[in-house]
Amino acid sequence: MPTSLAQSGPLAASDQRFQSIPARFMATSQRQPQAPAYFVRDAQGWQPTTWQEYVQQVRQAARALVALGVQPGDAVCILGFNRPEWTTMDLAAMMVGAMAAGIYWSSAANEIAYIVEHSGCAVLLVENETQWAKAAAEPQALARLRATVLMRQAPDDAQPQVPEGVAAPMAWEQFLALGGMEHDAEVQRRMDAIREEDIGTLIYTSGTTGHPKAVELTHANLSWTSAALSAAFQVGPQDRLISYLPLAHIAEQHGSICNHALAGYQLYFARSLESLGEHLQEVHPTVFFGVPRVWEKMQAAIATKLAGATGVKARLARWALRTGRAWHAERLQGRTPGAWLDRQYRWAHQLVHRKVQAALGFDQARILISGAAPIAVENLEFFTGLGLLIGEVYGQSEDCGPTAISLPGFIRLGAAGKTLPGMQVRIAEDGEILVQGPNVFRGYRGRPEDTAEALQDGWLHSGDLGRIDEDGFIYVTGRKKDLLITSGGKNISPGNIEADLMNLPLVEHAVVIGDSRHYLGALLTLKPDVLQAFAQQHQIPGGPAEWARSSPVHAELQRGIDAVNAKQARVAHVRKFAVLESAFTIDNGCLTPTQKIRRNVVQRQYAEEIEALYRDGASAPH
Repeated sequence: MPTSLAQSGPLAASDQRFQSIPARFMATSQRQPQAPAYFVRDAQGWQPTTWQEYVQQVRQAARALVALGVQPGDAVCILGFNRPEWTTMDLAAMMVGAMAAGIYWSSAANEIAYIVEHSGCAVLLVENETQWAKAAAEPQALARLRATVLMRQAPDDAQPQVPEGVAAPMAWEQFLALGGMEHDAEVQRRMDAIREEDIGTLIYTSGTTGHPKAVELTHANLSWTSAALSAAFQVGPQDRLISYLPLAHIAEQHGSICNHALAGYQLYFARSLESLGEHLQEVHPTVFFGVPRVWEKMQAAIATKLAGATGVKARLARWALRTGRAWHAERLQGRTPGAWLDRQYRWAHQLVHRKVQAALGFDQARILISGAAPIAVENLEFFTGLGLLIGEVYGQSEDCGPTAISLPGFIRLGAAGKTLPGMQVRIAEDGEILVQGPNVFRGYRGRPEDTAEALQDGWLHSGDLGRIDEDGFIYVTGRKKDLLITSGGKNISPGNIEADLMNLPLVEHAVVIGDSRHYLGALLTLKPDVLQAFAQQHQIPGGPAEWARSSPVHAELQRGIDAVNAKQARVAHVRKFAVLESAFTIDNGCLTPTQKIRRNVVQRQYAEEIEALYRDGASAPH
């Protein structure tokens, strides 16, 4: 029996009638053919493509897939950064009854090969010759493909190398040219034949252990979820979004494909992750989704600038931050700010907030969202000081993205939000979050045992631990499998402790350890820019390695850890820590493509450092 249950929250109801994503895409084009569908940045600025043109591109790609012999149920794999060719191929695959399988652009050769082979890939679309080289490094995976296509053609003097027994990749234009009008009737027939239970996409989880699992999401899953999200966010043609997070992730697929097809807003394809700050200032998005790392970097940059302010500017900035936090704290508690606080907030907005928001590109944003991983409450509170209220989205690929969402009017800092109408969430006896609804996936492709473990009695077992308060807000408290059991038999969830540690100014990543040990330890990596500023302020000689080992840095870290410990029961105190010289990255395997820490990889790579924390007991502070 559940200990608590959350029904759908007070959000707008979504359309329950089934209509596939390709059908909605066509309908949006007919409704607003000359409106801009997407923009691409070139040397002259942002260049628009209309919905009428976009449909023609997708339809042509669909005809080409038919010409290549792609059948309903086949997989079309896509590898590369966000570009119109990515979303065009995804929509074209669905249109002909096939299913897209996105591959993270950071994937290694063996990971690409695994997905190509496991999905039964018929056609592989890669961004450029660099991504092709990674795919071609495992030629056995490419041998049975019908075709490989390049989004961007290689220069004449840099033609891709082709292994023996593998067909050379064709240019995007060559691929499109394969489709003729004689294939159009078959495209229409297949699109009309799409059933609710057919698989629309495969989402390969960026799992923290082993090979990724392929989450099978049906057309019904995608259709229902996109309608529910579009209704909840109330997005429409006037809205602007930037596509920059990996399209292999379900969150970006909703933003750049499914919700886009339904709501018809304007989509801007980022040139790179490094260009995001520049794009924000150019586009001024009305809706923006960021992972915690994006918000944390923004906060660090703003805090650095504020720290450099002096005199009147510094005092004005501190006052505006305090005023923003106090005003939003009242509103978030359901209270109306007093007349004096309200007047101060308006002054703070005119003098400071609006200027900072415009500099960030958020002066026209009406919805700001954080998701994909937990974010510290302190980060959210910082942005309220700037007049920016960030909500959270919590979910997983297995429920098509959203388990709970926070929207203006229904935000509580630290809470993941409330469920969408038509869903149910309950907390099991052991604290696990269970989900039921039309968005819950069909299963893991080719892994019936994993499917049976995840889907029990009609409920998705999320693997997350949480609680639901009396108002229906869902709080995520940790991962079930990440529970540490100390040698004294105490169960400890490290997630919240790690979040608090990563909120310390110097700390970039933190991994709390202590399974079968008699106390907790922590592995820390430091933020290079903050470390450098700290070293300069305290006149610490040497370079980054010497700074990280220095007494002032360790003393500062210990003060922060002491403050974190003060919020925890004694058994959950971090007694010792080690500062690692190397950062956690995707390339060294310590982070997944979605920036989640691979705990097992970290513990394996830093086994010696972990043992050193316990070698001499807990007598030393670090």
